[in-house]
Amino acid sequence: MDTGHFVIAGGGLAGATAARTLRSEGFTGTITIACAEAQVPYLRPPLSKEFLLGKDGEDKVPVVPQDWYAENGVDLLLGDPVVAADPQAHTVRLGSGKELEYSKLLIATGAQPRKLPLPGSELGGVGTFRTMEDSRRLKAALSDGGRRLVMVGSGWIGMELAAAARSYGNEVTLLGLEDIPLSTAIGPELGAFFRGLHESHGVKFRLPASAKEIKGSGGRASAVVTDAGEEIPADLVVIAAGVMPDTTLAGNAGLTLDDGIVVDASLRTSSPDVFAAGDVANALHPFTGQHHRSEHWYNALMGGKVAAKAMLGQDAELDMVPYFYTDQFDVAMEYSGFPSMAAGQAPVLRGSMDEKSFLAFWLEGNAVVAGMSINRPKVHKTIKALISRRVPVDSARLTDPEVPLEELLPEG
Repeated sequence: MDTGHFVIAGGGLAGATAARTLRSEGFTGTITIACAEAQVPYLRPPLSKEFLLGKDGEDKVPVVPQDWYAENGVDLLLGDPVVAADPQAHTVRLGSGKELEYSKLLIATGAQPRKLPLPGSELGGVGTFRTMEDSRRLKAALSDGGRRLVMVGSGWIGMELAAAARSYGNEVTLLGLEDIPLSTAIGPELGAFFRGLHESHGVKFRLPASAKEIKGSGGRASAVVTDAGEEIPADLVVIAAGVMPDTTLAGNAGLTLDDGIVVDASLRTSSPDVFAAGDVANALHPFTGQHHRSEHWYNALMGGKVAAKAMLGQDAELDMVPYFYTDQFDVAMEYSGFPSMAAGQAPVLRGSMDEKSFLAFWLEGNAVVAGMSINRPKVHKTIKALISRRVPVDSARLTDPEVPLEELLPEG
């Protein structure tokens, strides 16, 4: 087994999973993980769900316990990220100024919240949401209730934070550029379902609307002014306008970029011995023959595993069906599939929206390309199989709740 030095730039799920996989695959060389945050690598989904709601403590958030790194000979550098890489010389430079040689480099720098040039965005009580510290701060501000929160952004994070804030008894107003929240991701019918869910719990929407200015008093936010001139009182403002892949390191190193770092199905970049995984990687997917960049935890998890095996010279490809989940109020949603293939298509439904228990499927021809479950646990293994095996399905049987999904799969 290679006894070289593998450097991992980035301390998120992809990087930590890659290190764990390298060791489990028998790699005996040196591993260094250089993290921008002074925080042991952690999972991001709980930050806007279980951790924010106080259901899980900080012990449930790390990818692996902190002791694992020392016990497995992984040099974990917290708060000392890779700031420059020279693929020709096989060296990286850390923020501390230290230079390291590497035999293989994995770039897992993730993504950064998109910032909006809003007057007043520097006021107290205004922020984005991405890190553990962001979640700690928002939890402390919301947990006693009685605050007025304005969410700028109607995507998954915006909706999850709105649900958490209302669950704590805060007033919530949500702004978004879409006519219907989440409609770009899952279409207007299902977006309307989530809007109705939120409205039934007291969330107020201003759609479509954007923030024009944040007003303040005494150095803190006091209101958000919309593009329509409405002034919405606010004690807290969270800007959740999406994220941008953090490609600064890769770009300065001369790697090919296009909505992230362009990699093949084995997560190799345009430079030998340099790989990329997680939110920052725009990977070729064997299923579609197209490049896809995913910002969900499952992609980071599987990408870390694939990158590690490819770094070891194994035949590994990121060929899994994309997956993500969300929990909002009393709704647990899971989604498997390819949003780009489902875009613009109306889903077919199995079950009842009114009862908050149903499945939704998107078809291309007679094959399932994406599937969503609402309060229907333990079905996504079958949904993923329907997608990955390109099984032709009859819509009538697909939507008939009396027909078990497993019967739609061919034997063997």
